[in-house]
Amino acid sequence: MRPVNLIPPDERGADRGAMRMGALSYVLIAALGLALLAVIALAFTSRQISDRKSEVAKLQAQEQQAKAKADSLQAFATFRAVQEQRTSTVTSLAQSRFDWQRVLNELSRVVPSNVWLVKLAGTVNPTVTVEDSPDIEMRAAIVGPALQMVGCAPNLDAVAGFVSSLEEIDGVTRVGLQQSEKSDQPTAATSAAAPATGDSALQTSSDCTTRPFIYQFEIVVAFDSVPAPSGAVADPSVPSSLATTAPSQVASQSTPTSSAGG
Repeated sequence: MRPVNLIPPDERGADRGAMRMGALSYVLIAALGLALLAVIALAFTSRQISDRKSEVAKLQAQEQQAKAKADSLQAFATFRAVQEQRTSTVTSLAQSRFDWQRVLNELSRVVPSNVWLVKLAGTVNPTVTVEDSPDIEMRAAIVGPALQMVGCAPNLDAVAGFVSSLEEIDGVTRVGLQQSEKSDQPTAATSAAAPATGDSALQTSSDCTTRPFIYQFEIVVAFDSVPAPSGAVADPSVPSSLATTAPSQVASQSTPTSSAGG
């Protein structure tokens, strides 16, 4: 059958307008809902941004406070570093210092009564020069501390005994005899004031061959090497050399003894 519209013609257009208005209202409501959600999301995001900015500002303030505190303590850190550096320097210099006092003390105990020294010099390395010190060629081959000495003895046996006694000094690595010879004629400058064998009088010249039978010797005594200071500045109060260049005698009136080891 064919459907028949029983609504009067003048009322049919109003129904269609009402239907159109109802659909439009749904669209508007949906749009308003989306806008509301957008506003809520924007507000929530803005709040998060504000919280993050506040947190960043707080952290920056804490950083500034920590930096200011660190700057105030920098002086103490610098002082501590300087103190540690100076302590290291002093320790290094103390460890690298050679004990000349001990060496000379032991030397005085091993020199026989019939041997006398007229020139003596001690240096920590061959580059150190001392005025009027013995110029013994053998010293250049020794890189560490060494004693150079010139002296006299009545015979070769006395020289050999003295060399053997020097080897007993604590820390000695080797003893080198550069030469030992006697003069056929005594020197004119010292013959008048020459001491007899075993005499303790001081010599007045570096040439001690005042009698035809006296032997003059040149000896170099090498010691254990001294460790060089690491990163330390040289302290002028630490002597680099010790020398006795004036005519003198380091002699003991007793028989030679072994070193005390200290």
